[in-house]
Amino acid sequence: MLAEKTIAKEVLKEAFTKMCTAKSMTELYEDNFKVVSKYVHATSRGHEAIQLATAMQLLPQDYAFPYYRDDAMLLGIGMRPYDLMLQLLAKKEDPFSGGRTYYSHPSLRDIDKPKIPHQSSATGMQAIPATGVALGMQYKELLDITDNDSGKDGQSKVPLVVCSLGDASVTEGEIAEAFQMAALKQLPILYLVQDNGWDISANEAETRAQSAFDYAKGFHGLEAMTIDGANFTESYLAVEEAIRIIREERRPVLLHAKVPLLNHHTSGVRMEWYRDDLEEARSRDPYPVLRQQLLNSGVSEKEITTIEKDTKKLVAKDLEEAVKAEDPTTEDLFTHDFAPTPITEEKGERSPEGKEEVVMVDCALFAVEELMRKHKECLLYGQDVGGRLGGVFREAATLAEKFGDERVFNTPIQEAFIVGSTVGMSAVGLKPIVEVQFADYIWPGLNQLFTEVSRSCYLSNGKWPVSMILRVPIGAYGSGGPYHSSSVESVITNIRGLKIAYPSNGADLKGLMKAAYYDPNPVVILEHKGLYWSKVKGTEAARTIEPSEDYVLPFGKAKVVQQIWQHEEAETLSVITYGMGVHWALQATKEMKGKVEIVDLRTLYPLDEATVMESVKKTKKCLVVTEEPSNNSFARALAGKIQEECFKYLDAPVMTIGSENMPAIPLNSTLEQTMIPSAAKVKAKIELLLNY
Repeated sequence: MLAEKTIAKEVLKEAFTKMCTAKSMTELYEDNFKVVSKYVHATSRGHEAIQLATAMQLLPQDYAFPYYRDDAMLLGIGMRPYDLMLQLLAKKEDPFSGGRTYYSHPSLRDIDKPKIPHQSSATGMQAIPATGVALGMQYKELLDITDNDSGKDGQSKVPLVVCSLGDASVTEGEIAEAFQMAALKQLPILYLVQDNGWDISANEAETRAQSAFDYAKGFHGLEAMTIDGANFTESYLAVEEAIRIIREERRPVLLHAKVPLLNHHTSGVRMEWYRDDLEEARSRDPYPVLRQQLLNSGVSEKEITTIEKDTKKLVAKDLEEAVKAEDPTTEDLFTHDFAPTPITEEKGERSPEGKEEVVMVDCALFAVEELMRKHKECLLYGQDVGGRLGGVFREAATLAEKFGDERVFNTPIQEAFIVGSTVGMSAVGLKPIVEVQFADYIWPGLNQLFTEVSRSCYLSNGKWPVSMILRVPIGAYGSGGPYHSSSVESVITNIRGLKIAYPSNGADLKGLMKAAYYDPNPVVILEHKGLYWSKVKGTEAARTIEPSEDYVLPFGKAKVVQQIWQHEEAETLSVITYGMGVHWALQATKEMKGKVEIVDLRTLYPLDEATVMESVKKTKKCLVVTEEPSNNSFARALAGKIQEECFKYLDAPVMTIGSENMPAIPLNSTLEQTMIPSAAKVKAKIELLLNY
């Protein structure tokens, strides 16, 4: 049926003009290799037909996730060659990243073009954030949350998402997670798979058991089509039908387009080094096919020749101007690591009169409930948080009953999707609160946390901060064994671009949760499960009066939970700690009145260095307490920083205490207690240091 349709001459002419432009850019880059190869780049040569066929049918309210070979797609949505060349040369006015990331790694928030959130170079990682956008669109439609920035064209048409992928990326496990959720939830997304038969030097016969088209058939509810992506007319009509299905029926489609790769994998990996199919690939060049289609539509040879000449002149002129453009300054390095937060000071009633103490897990539950009641944009999802259970720690109990399955729902066992989908949710204006069940299971989500979540604000030059909260139950408690007891803060604090909280009590947890919600940046909240109910001996102080609904506690503000005066003669010490360490320190120093100051960091990033250093300079000795094994840890790094800043004030080396440096926490309770710190162990270390 598609073959019977025709395409308007004006569409063919626009497509040919843009294909000429993309082809001319590739040729110009080769002719000026020494100029443009300072930074690695790839081009769309051979892929132009399917990319233009897709881009030309998108609307400003749509979202697109191009990948690194999609410069023709970017031309198709209205970008100029000059815009792309500014990124090619990493110039200051690069509209995507300000010179921070590679060519054809776009991020765009123009009102007249499809929205393009940031995505990384990591192969296939964009599929989960893109699917998160589609999930967010569906949620907003269900709750009738409207946008104010849909753009002036196609106002009556509902939005969709296009996720562009190379066929090699479909072997990634995270692609399966994206396809699974799109099929399960019936999301409005087009997965456009451009299949050129190659990874880098490995070809499809070596690396793929089946094509993306065949693979997609295993996901019931994901419709799959396969086409010749080098034929513009066939591509345009197939995309038109896929888009019709998605806009009208709100379900996912995968379009598998076979295309030739006519240029190098990247400028740094030349095709002649490994390709044995170049002649065959050149025989499938989409350029002469579209040229002939244009002639058949009635456009004259003279007009076509004029288009070819004019595009060559345009790209040559644009490259000349781009080379002259200003480079970033050294000061530009230090912008947009985070978006500004409105929460800069503590506000509200921390301990309202007439209220009783509650356990820490309830403070978290009440905080989320208040946020969801106040903000339709707030939603909660993860494994087992839905109505039947409300979280394995009951930290989401009753929320699904109160707010419905659309706002509080279970996901499959997909940590990568749970984490990475927040990029898309945030991009459409939602505020997701998500959970992984235990810190031990965060590892599958680290790809997304590192490549997509943490770097989005910085690499989009401030356009796309990711506003999300990731809750992580952490720490050893009650013989949880090697897969339910780990501490992971050293890994998380080494991911720049995240804010990280590790509260020691219920009031702090609620105040930080509220601050995190209103912060436009990604936040990880590490919640020690041994403190949730204060069942561990010596953790009664984790129970607090529940703060008022308007209580917020800004990040980067430590608290001196046990303060002492400065002594000129007596030996004194500062304990710097967080989470469970606060309670070990409080128990350890009950009989050391006036000797030990305890600083609760509350947040690990931003870190309140001023309070830490002030305390250590006063006491002149310092012990950093952590539950992690101390080798190569956040605590050891902090101890080094304290030593560096306070060296001339110190009367002893800065010391740390943490778990034993063994690979895992054993299940047996005796072995567990031998492994982790305790009040007694902390007390012995304090006494050693006081007597140093």
